[in-house]
Amino acid sequence: MLTITGAIGASNRGPFDPALDQMMHKQKISFDKAYAFDLARLSALTAVHVKPTLEYDLKRHVLSGPLLLDVIALTGAKLRDGTKLLLRAVDGYAVIISAEDARNYRFIVATHLDGQPLPLGGLGPLWAIFDADRFPDMASKPVNERFGVCPWALYHIEVQAT
Repeated sequence: MLTITGAIGASNRGPFDPALDQMMHKQKISFDKAYAFDLARLSALTAVHVKPTLEYDLKRHVLSGPLLLDVIALTGAKLRDGTKLLLRAVDGYAVIISAEDARNYRFIVATHLDGQPLPLGGLGPLWAIFDADRFPDMASKPVNERFGVCPWALYHIEVQAT
């Protein structure tokens, strides 16, 4: 469900395989080591609940899943000032956020929306998101401008050390 690469300490899968890692190959991702998470591993982490107003229907929804930095911590990554996180969705959409922003905004890796698993083909199965309504700098923006750094259908994170 989620593969983390880059400046990580631990790995639980082999290097990039251009024959079997087809989506990553098409998106020009390559790595020597990675940490892969299945849904059971993500679900075993403490879930956090956020309730942002979403741009798609302008309603508040409850999203739940582990904190993004808790997920990354399992890889042994040493997050320092200046560490960047490249978040990539299955459609190739990619954004870079700082580890500091991930911490300050309390990004989660959402697995559920309103108590139901996020479906592939919808906004899931994973979504990097935070509660934009709770932060004045974000809440003051129009709803459709709050989530540009929140890729849904998240499947890959690259930890970029400084």
